[in-house]
Amino acid sequence: MGESFHEQLRIDSRFLKSDRRLDTELVDKLILQLNRIYPQILTDKEASKFRDLDVPTCIRLAELLNHLQEKGEEACREFYSALHLHVEDVYFSLPTRLRLRESGEPVVPITSPKDRYVMNDHSPFFFLSCFSLAVGAALLYYYGESKQVSGSSSALGLAAMGLSRKVRDVLIWYTEDGK
Repeated sequence: MGESFHEQLRIDSRFLKSDRRLDTELVDKLILQLNRIYPQILTDKEASKFRDLDVPTCIRLAELLNHLQEKGEEACREFYSALHLHVEDVYFSLPTRLRLRESGEPVVPITSPKDRYVMNDHSPFFFLSCFSLAVGAALLYYYGESKQVSGSSSALGLAAMGLSRKVRDVLIWYTEDGK
């Protein structure tokens, strides 16, 4: 991808201004996304100016695109990110996206801030196993000292059947110790 986002927005501006799929509601969504998530790109005053319903949508969109081009590369990149998020069909029909797809170059997805800070890449089964272990330890701790719960020791003995030898020995020792 040799072109910058600023250059891509310059190329795609004519298409975006003429595309009828970008109606008032979608333009407002884009403006709100840029204003709420990136207030350094689009301030509240600028957002209210671009959301003025007395001005036709095509003019508001043209002014927004010019404003973003003046703001620089980061503003253009975030506009493409918002466009991809809210109006995916328009995003993939942009002239720069079509040209990349036809040229055979891989289209690099725009990374969102959520993608940058992924905490882990473990599967849901990992979470469930850790959660089950924590719940089991909590139940063992909670019911371990009270002798009024009948059957808890037998339940621990039955739970030990499918576990490894060391864990089974600990659970069986714990159940025998309570009797």
